[in-house]
Amino acid sequence: MSTSKQSTYYLYGTAALVVVGLVIFAVNNSIEQNVPSPYDEFAQCLTNSGVTMYGAWWCPHCENQKDLFGSAFDQVTYMECSTASRTMNQTCRDAGIEGYPTWEFGDGSRASGEQTLESLAEASGCALPSE
Repeated sequence: MSTSKQSTYYLYGTAALVVVGLVIFAVNNSIEQNVPSPYDEFAQCLTNSGVTMYGAWWCPHCENQKDLFGSAFDQVTYMECSTASRTMNQTCRDAGIEGYPTWEFGDGSRASGEQTLESLAEASGCALPSE
């Protein structure tokens, strides 16, 4: 077998493996996104109880809070406070937000900084799912 023919087989073989890998990755990613989060009901309860998280797109502490909920964070009422230039928007200034994240509860009380799910449950009256 000639070297150029052998190189062509290696090239096609490698390309086929890459395509198979990408298909497997896409299928796994799609399946994971359709799996309900164990915190869906908790997040919905927070929203129903009037809880809002104020945050900024560039804030690592806000990202940590979102990560605690996983896909369920989509159900939490979230107010983006930062503009593209990282200044606070007028809505958050008017709300008296001083730092990120800030959690505001239905009774008007607030908690600043990263909160555990347990502290959010206690402050809101929403039940965390049992393990």
